[in-house]
Amino acid sequence: MSAPLVWIVAPGVAGVLLFFLRRWPRLAASAAMAVAGVLALAAWKLSVGEIVSLGLWSFRLQETLFVLGRQFTLGDAIRPILTVIYLMVAFWLGGTISTRAGWAAAPLGLCVVALMTAALAVEPFLYAALLLEMAALVCIPLLASPGKPVGRGILRFITFQTLGMPFLLFTGWLLAGVEADPGNQALVLRVSILLGLGFSFLLAVFPFHTWVPMLAEQSNAYAASFVFLLVPVMVTLFGLGFLERYAWLRNAAGVYTTLRLAGVLMLAAGGLMAAFQRHLGRMMGYGVIGETGFALLALGTEGGLPIYFASLLPRALALGVWSLALLAIQDHAPDLTFHSVKGLARRMPIATACLVLAHLSLAGFPLLGGFPVRLWLWEFLAGQSQSAAIWSLMGSAGLLVGGLRTLAAFVSGSDEGQLQVSEGRFHALLLLIGGLALIVVGVFPNTFLAVLAQIPQVFTHLAP
Repeated sequence: MSAPLVWIVAPGVAGVLLFFLRRWPRLAASAAMAVAGVLALAAWKLSVGEIVSLGLWSFRLQETLFVLGRQFTLGDAIRPILTVIYLMVAFWLGGTISTRAGWAAAPLGLCVVALMTAALAVEPFLYAALLLEMAALVCIPLLASPGKPVGRGILRFITFQTLGMPFLLFTGWLLAGVEADPGNQALVLRVSILLGLGFSFLLAVFPFHTWVPMLAEQSNAYAASFVFLLVPVMVTLFGLGFLERYAWLRNAAGVYTTLRLAGVLMLAAGGLMAAFQRHLGRMMGYGVIGETGFALLALGTEGGLPIYFASLLPRALALGVWSLALLAIQDHAPDLTFHSVKGLARRMPIATACLVLAHLSLAGFPLLGGFPVRLWLWEFLAGQSQSAAIWSLMGSAGLLVGGLRTLAAFVSGSDEGQLQVSEGRFHALLLLIGGLALIVVGVFPNTFLAVLAQIPQVFTHLAP
């Protein structure tokens, strides 16, 4: 048995089989969550390359799988990353039990994570671009509502993802020349530009970010949160693999400065636009843009790689809670504009409170999950680039202003009726668990974030 068979083929096959449970969406969601949870547990416990004993059954988990002459490799060092990925997927799939994400959300979610894991494992890496494009295509039925026209946000999403693929393919074509003559600065510059453009399209870096708020406004909020969570994380891991593999790239002048500049631009732009936004869905989109900027800023800061991995838990919690709250609010409001949700806090106290908590967490509000990692990054930036620290603080301030304006809309208005809880019981329970988790992670960061901060040891050439 091989590791790719467990963490690539198994979830893909499970996703296909779960299509036959489309008449029972909750059963399919529960089964998909169980599959993702078991795969996360397996990544935590099973050692690749060593003999594994399960009762009377013993086998060696090989790290390589050959398919049609192509090699898929998942070594023992990548197990912590697989654990985090499948835990995030299990967390998201658990929420689909109470949402209107559609009967296909659970099987499609497993298929997407299988394709993206395959993109991390495949050799030669040229095929990774094709696998990422396939994953983006599978996301389309997940995002599109049955019986409704495909929104502009979905079209723009697949367009930008597709535009990023040829840049990565051209990069692979030129890499052979760079490896043969790494001193050719002109060729290195071309490869760096092509690689940067490819990842800019995939990660929705400014000015290719316009699909993010449109998708958050027009699509199912919970389905969109899956794309906002998984796609940037997997593409970033793919990019880190480039830096780990090619010494000429990680040692090239300006690589980390460019990452830091792009991060500052994204964080500042997301915060500025969130401060003046009046639609709750688009507000989440701008929060995602700011979070992408935070990730790029951490990766471009010396010693910031542990900060990036530590931020994955608060990000997953915040996006999950935010999108769940938006779905609950959509059931009791004509739309998600500030005018339509005025006074909603009295009728939906749990959903509105948890939405504000998730928003403030992404803004880095003290005692919430996002604050420790932002404080950690600001301490690093203060000694390396004070201008970047100032602009990142301004971006977080903009997100904070957007959160306070959202809170003001929820508690304003003439609704003076009796306080009531309109959310469904299971939906409300999920929101309460998520909101409490954001507070617990913020109050006890060392207990939860220290483990994630050890993941960079996988990247031996990048770890501090």
